[in-house]
Amino acid sequence: ADGDLVLYRYGLKDLVTILFYILIAIILHAVVQEYVLDKINRRLHLSKVKHSKFNESGQLVAFHLTSVIWCLYVVVTEGYISNPRSLWENYPHVYLPFQVKFFYLCQLAYWLHALPELYFQKVRKEELPRQLRCIALYLAHVAGAYLLDLTRLGLILLLLQYLAEFFFHMARLVYFTDENNEKLFNVWAVVFVVTRLFTLTLYILVIGFGLPQVETQPLDPERGNFFSFLFNNIFFRMSVLLLVCLFQASVMWRFIHLQLRRWRERWTEQSSRKRAGARQPAKLLKRDSGYHENGVVKAENGTSPRTKKLKSP
Repeated sequence: ADGDLVLYRYGLKDLVTILFYILIAIILHAVVQEYVLDKINRRLHLSKVKHSKFNESGQLVAFHLTSVIWCLYVVVTEGYISNPRSLWENYPHVYLPFQVKFFYLCQLAYWLHALPELYFQKVRKEELPRQLRCIALYLAHVAGAYLLDLTRLGLILLLLQYLAEFFFHMARLVYFTDENNEKLFNVWAVVFVVTRLFTLTLYILVIGFGLPQVETQPLDPERGNFFSFLFNNIFFRMSVLLLVCLFQASVMWRFIHLQLRRWRERWTEQSSRKRAGARQPAKLLKRDSGYHENGVVKAENGTSPRTKKLKSP
């Protein structure tokens, strides 16, 4: 009837849907590659290494921008931002609105399609471990949030992560077109730190204060109840928060190490340029008085500074 809200659960039929959207993702990947990225690559004349990284960042910029807009629309229309208590109220969130379920299925399809794309794009062996690790982490996060009924928390975390990743890959694209332009990397650095702080705050709010308020229920996978009986255990709750804090600290440590290395390389480059500029005037040879015209030294009165040889009679 009109006005009835239809909700959905996950099931085996989701695998068929994911398989269909994997094919759609492969087609869209090829369209973006052929009609956008390849045309830009022909103009830039990049090396093979930069060409591969440019294609990777170009594809991820399109995906992250689409996902950020889509995810922001979902969390706003569902009221997850205006009402933060909805992130843990009525847990477990077994039944999902259509747009939430569809978003998760498309996310799983995209990251699964990235596996055959490693073969199609002929990714170098040196790059395979990094890209496989990235794909595995995204699949574990998206599938874990979807299967363990933590979809609301997962949406906010994905929004924050995709926002930081969008600025990073956008900065890489700008850097490949102009290696002297690194301003967008500074923007990414600020966004990255802010999103890490929001992520850590969100974990503490939901896991430390929100989920313990949920009514204790026994373990019941059929009803989607996996964690409510554990979050009332302070030892389990503090252990989870400790693991989250350690993981975020390791991410920040790698980020700080990267920034320090970039600043050190930039400082070394600027110092070498200054030294080269200071040495250049010292290399100038002392010339005879006069002026130069077409590479020939002429005296001030217009006569040649060379002594004329007298011809023998």
